Amino acid sequence: MVTDIKVAVVTGAHNYDVVNFHSLFRELPGIDAYIQNLEDFVTDRVSGWKLYDIVVFFNYHQGTPGTLDHVNEAQTKTILESLIDGPNGILLLHHAILCYPDWGKWQALSGVRRKGTVKGAVDQTFRVNVADNDHPITEGMDSWEMIDETYIRPDVETEGSDILLSTDHAESMKTLGWTRERSNGRTFCFQSGHDNQTWTNPQFQTVLERGIKWTAGAL
Repeated sequence: MVTDIKVAVVTGAHNYDVVNFHSLFRELPGIDAYIQNLEDFVTDRVSGWKLYDIVVFFNYHQGTPGTLDHVNEAQTKTILESLIDGPNGILLLHHAILCYPDWGKWQALSGVRRKGTVKGAVDQTFRVNVADNDHPITEGMDSWEMIDETYIRPDVETEGSDILLSTDHAESMKTLGWTRERSNGRTFCFQSGHDNQTWTNPQFQTVLERGIKWTAGAL
């Protein structure tokens, strides 16, 4: 019997459309998603982070874990480090690729190194190009057009990255979807996913679903 992939979707430090975000994950086949704030994720006393096959990060925390004056800071740092160094699948969705800009572990995880504020442009219409038709996440997919928020910043590091999706839009970073090498687990980074205009796009949903399944080792 095939069981659904158990997914923690971690939010926090950024507002979002709660109802439609929940609807997005409810409609993904084979995905059993539990959407929760980072604080709840790191302090869950019953299930714990080890329960999940994959963690999708959709948060936007900026302060380096373990350096802030917060009651759960040490625990947050320990759990995030355990995830990054462990076998769990990790998917960084949209603004999560820009988390923790001064933390080397997160920069190595995402391949995004930045200083200062990143400018975003909302409601942009652009074409998403499939750069790799052979990878399980994008296999057989054609390029498509969608509306989303773009980030105007230098591109991701190519070393250690497998580029799957890109765009030529003038107001966007070139790379939109990429995997990252990790010693134990799989990582997929997906720049897209600002709001319901994007979440309802069938191609976006396909990439998100396959990205989750691939990072979980089920694809």
